[in-house]
Amino acid sequence: MSQPPKVHPKPGQVKVVRALYNYSAQRPDELTFKAGEVLYVFDQTTDKDWWKARCGTKTGVIPSNYVECQTESVDAPLHEAARRGNLSFLRECLHQGVSATGLDSVGNTALHWACRGGHIECVRELLAQSNPPVNAQNKMGDSPLHLAAAHSHLEVLSLLLQAGADSGLHNNDSQTAEQLGSAAVASLLRLSRSPRARPASYTPDDYVDESD
Repeated sequence: MSQPPKVHPKPGQVKVVRALYNYSAQRPDELTFKAGEVLYVFDQTTDKDWWKARCGTKTGVIPSNYVECQTESVDAPLHEAARRGNLSFLRECLHQGVSATGLDSVGNTALHWACRGGHIECVRELLAQSNPPVNAQNKMGDSPLHLAAAHSHLEVLSLLLQAGADSGLHNNDSQTAEQLGSAAVASLLRLSRSPRARPASYTPDDYVDESD
């Protein structure tokens, strides 16, 4: 199986806020929105009074005082959705243009979090994005495969391997995913490297737990 080209995730956060009041755009670059609508803020630093945001399919600047009092905001919303296994919120973030390759403070992508939690549908959704960061390594050197292996999420491992995950990557402790997992994980990863013809996907019948 040919592997997709590696990507280099870029840092970046998006804040999710809820509008407190209605606002009608006064200039072409402004965004019209209604009280209660969810806004995805991409830039709060260029102008502290006017933030760049997206609402629905439209992007523009918004007056920060129309949302700044909102106490319930989420930094890195895609990561939060992946961590919690919230598929609907994850899809909404992707629909709103939140980058699937953004990094959190320790270098995790959303895919890292989905794999760590074993949230299989979130993993599927993230892998379906263009050029997913399947081999991205966080600041500890762990890839999504390392995290799935460490938590024995076998179905997630199967999806990652099909997407081109490199089972030979070492983390900062010089450990591969195989070294972090159970006997069943190790067996599955060895099977994935077998020179014989590989199945389209891996099932529980394709490996044995050598601890039994």
